[in-house]
Amino acid sequence: MSITTSVSGDERIVTIHINGRFDFATHQEFLRAYKAYPRGEKAFVVDLKNAEYMDSSAMGMLLQLRDYGVKDHPMELLNGNDGVREILRIANFDKLFKVA
Repeated sequence: MSITTSVSGDERIVTIHINGRFDFATHQEFLRAYKAYPRGEKAFVVDLKNAEYMDSSAMGMLLQLRDYGVKDHPMELLNGNDGVREILRIANFDKLFKVA
């Protein structure tokens, strides 16, 4: 499985872990990962530590997730490799998300 989730101890934040390619082939798996939780009830973090690649469909999925989570907690994109961070920077996602 290329996408897994974990929940924080206080159950307020769901971390979605991406492993391998983050592209259209993972779309359904990514949707299931966050739609397992009711809309607007959880904050989301996407851990890209093990993401080897991401394409424009992955960016679209991130935008959908941003609209799904709680509004008062900015969504975070963590641990992307240099190539993934460059893709996010070029797309100005650092203006839409907290990228670390």
